Amino acid sequence: MSLRLRYVAGVSPAKWLRAWADRRPDLPLEATRAEQAEQLADLRAGEADLAFVRLPIEDAGLHVIPLWEEVAVAVLPKDHAFAEADELALADLADETRAPEQDDPAMTVELVAAGTGWAMLPHGVARLHHRRDVVAVPVTDASKTRIALVWRVERDDDDIQEFVGVVRGRTSRSSRGGGQADATAGDARADRRGASARTRGDRNTSGTGTRSSGRGAGKGSRGAGAHGRRKGGKRR
Repeated sequence: MSLRLRYVAGVSPAKWLRAWADRRPDLPLEATRAEQAEQLADLRAGEADLAFVRLPIEDAGLHVIPLWEEVAVAVLPKDHAFAEADELALADLADETRAPEQDDPAMTVELVAAGTGWAMLPHGVARLHHRRDVVAVPVTDASKTRIALVWRVERDDDDIQEFVGVVRGRTSRSSRGGGQADATAGDARADRRGASARTRGDRNTSGTGTRSSGRGAGKGSRGAGAHGRRKGGKRR
């Protein structure tokens, strides 16, 4: 027996996998990445128990807990005039050629690298498909995306609730205390309505978050989540 997790491309669930392995060595967690177009397929089919997804989704029959936001980044060829910018605005890109959008983000980045234009991607996706010949620059006024943890209403048991507790930062004592499953399920319904209520002992966690510094998706201290002042706003 195992707990089956799906996570949308661009999410890195490693810290929760480690925490789960420490807490529940009796129940292995099987984690498999899914592309965004198929992020709910296994969950709906009963072949997964939980999923990290990128909102918005059709949430009928699901508990949904919104987690952290992802900034949008402009993926540019490394020799682009804006490649050295710390951040950009949509107006900066208005006259720039946009690369043909593809269903596969890796192909979109490939087209950017080939010089066909720029592309807009969530930070996590840009980081996943980073290449040396492209950079990713935060776009300050572009719409952000949000990652959520979801599971089926009918598949709501103590094991599911314990993993929810891991993600939300609860200790093993609080997540397995009496009545905790019902309390957390109530939280999920509240989150779906946009409420801010939390169960006692919850800590607000934000997963990987959206902050990093500098430019370039996933390049150490020069990652794509930066919010510094823009430089190089003019073409060279």
